[in-house]
Amino acid sequence: MRYPLAYPRVPRLAPQLIVLAGLLSAPGWLGAATKTTTFTVSLTLQNDCSISANALNFGTQGVLSANVDQTTSLSVTCSTAAPYNVGLDAGTTTGSTIAARLLAGTGTATVGYQLYRDTARTQIWGNTVGTDTVTGTGTGTAQALTVYGRVPPQNTPAAGTYTSTVTATITF
Repeated sequence: MRYPLAYPRVPRLAPQLIVLAGLLSAPGWLGAATKTTTFTVSLTLQNDCSISANALNFGTQGVLSANVDQTTSLSVTCSTAAPYNVGLDAGTTTGSTIAARLLAGTGTATVGYQLYRDTARTQIWGNTVGTDTVTGTGTGTAQALTVYGRVPPQNTPAAGTYTSTVTATITF
């Protein structure tokens, strides 16, 4: 075939253009190699628990001539199926015991109170595992435990604010 003089190089470029067009239209992966591997993903969970508490406030009272009852709650979160025990200590007031908890006021003034595990306020909540603690089994989500407080009738000391700090301990 003869080409007009306007295209003198076409016969020489034709094979190169065909190769170039073939390369441009070939898939990108043509001639590429791949290799794969796998790896293990793991996580080891151990039994664990956390605990938090809300304040117990008996409010503002006058003469302590009748029971003053209030409640508060503890929030316990333990691993699913993990058994636990929650205990409460006697508090920080000097002379306070599990059997006779005290709130401290000014000087040596105190007010007696108690913390219970039951609504009837007959089971004192202490910190001896297996005796006077609250037991449960973790669900993996927060569980609320109610603390039942009572200030019984007693000789009323001087006016003021009476406090103690109780430590809640979770054993699991």
